Amino acid sequence: MAFSSYKTIGEVLKAFQVTYTESNFMNEAEFALSDYFREDLQTVMREGVVDNSEFAICENLIYPVLKEVWKRYSSKFILWSHQSLNYDEKLSGFPEYILAKRSPLGKVVFDKPYFILVEAKQDNFEAGWAQCLAEMIAAQKLNGEPQIIIFGIVSNGGLWQFGKLEADAFTRNIAPYTIYELDKLFTAVNYVFQECELQLSNLVSA
Repeated sequence: MAFSSYKTIGEVLKAFQVTYTESNFMNEAEFALSDYFREDLQTVMREGVVDNSEFAICENLIYPVLKEVWKRYSSKFILWSHQSLNYDEKLSGFPEYILAKRSPLGKVVFDKPYFILVEAKQDNFEAGWAQCLAEMIAAQKLNGEPQIIIFGIVSNGGLWQFGKLEADAFTRNIAPYTIYELDKLFTAVNYVFQECELQLSNLVSA
């Protein structure tokens, strides 16, 4: 069953016996955004056609934000685009973006995933979260280490929502973030990267 077959969060919760809560767990991790990036994004949003298709939203609005933060963590993580994620026949597909541990075998080898981003197609965040949660569960099972918190982001380019999966408990952050408050959005995305790095460091030193 493909991830996109799941249409509601409740459907996924019931299928995999995961509990659901909402709270504002996100913290802000300061990120100094370059003037070049800020001006480039503003130009693209002002002059370009950025939201006429799912691909345009990913390429123009979502990926540039992820990539800008990822560059600071690139020695430890690889940011994968539309990489196959398969656990079994109930959990398979191609998430828009996955942050995974950098493999000691080289950057082309897919290693343990730490967070998933799914595009909210046609602004349908309910279906986006259903798909994202299924992908987070697959990531957790593939890791084989339930103590690793898997983070999830669902975005339509403009609005960004955050969640996390701890063992069999899924928490969705109540407050969303927006690309129109760029500095605040970057502190949120950077927080997720920072938490992933902290978990990776703890596992290495354990």
